[in-house]
Amino acid sequence: MSVRIGLHALGIGFGANPEVVAAVALSADAAGFSTLWSGEHIVMVDRPDSPYPYASDGRIVVPSDADWLDPFVTLSFAAAVTSRIRLGTGILLLPEHNPLVIAKQAASLDMLSRGRFIMGIGIGWSAEEFAALGVPFQGRSRRTQEYVDVMRTLWSCSHATYRGEFVQFDQVRSYPKPYLGTSIPVVLGGNSDAALTRVAKYGDGWYGFNLSFDEIGERIAALSLLCRRHERDVADLHIAVSIRDGTPQDLAELERLGVGELVVVESPPERPEAADAWVTGLSMRWGLE
Repeated sequence: MSVRIGLHALGIGFGANPEVVAAVALSADAAGFSTLWSGEHIVMVDRPDSPYPYASDGRIVVPSDADWLDPFVTLSFAAAVTSRIRLGTGILLLPEHNPLVIAKQAASLDMLSRGRFIMGIGIGWSAEEFAALGVPFQGRSRRTQEYVDVMRTLWSCSHATYRGEFVQFDQVRSYPKPYLGTSIPVVLGGNSDAALTRVAKYGDGWYGFNLSFDEIGERIAALSLLCRRHERDVADLHIAVSIRDGTPQDLAELERLGVGELVVVESPPERPEAADAWVTGLSMRWGLE
């Protein structure tokens, strides 16, 4: 099977229980899942005016008072009990952060996991969250692109200097460097034309979230066109998607479309002793065992 199967299950609700995190991570590592994904919201509000872009009604299904762990902490915890599976932020809201701090955290997790980290990022959708953090909501797309450039500069240079619209520094050292070289894969989330344009311009991959089967094909075709416009080959990108109502019978067609990873989005069981059977059931359903 060429399409790898990832698992997006950690960090929220029952998936915030440390025993559940450890049990799911250990079982997913053994079962052959390709990546463990963990997302981010720093704060939530009860009744946001901002529409959630991944649901038809514009509302996020996660309750505002649910436990939601920091993804770097969650994935570092998972890294300690695993040896093979990759670890991905899905998605880190990059413009809400200081890019020098995130470059350090990402390189640290990559070092501790021996090169297994994938950095999934997005520009964010909740104006209320940005306001609470004191970060401008407007201009977040430009900010995100510059922050990625900043991080890549810090990861690749022994003495880094940067002069941008939002970030300036001179002859700084940032260590550790990424475990396997001078960069970490940066995968961009978002399903819109604007999001795909960002992928084509400077991303190492795309994470499409909560799409129908037909939407996946249409979005990849749009991404291919945008890549050609930016003189890039879509085949060089890591394309990961989560699909609504997907079945194992979809995998062959997803492979033909160019999907490299199908991400299974599920909530783990409440009790850690049930995690292994739960992961095993998912792995059998998707043909990993």
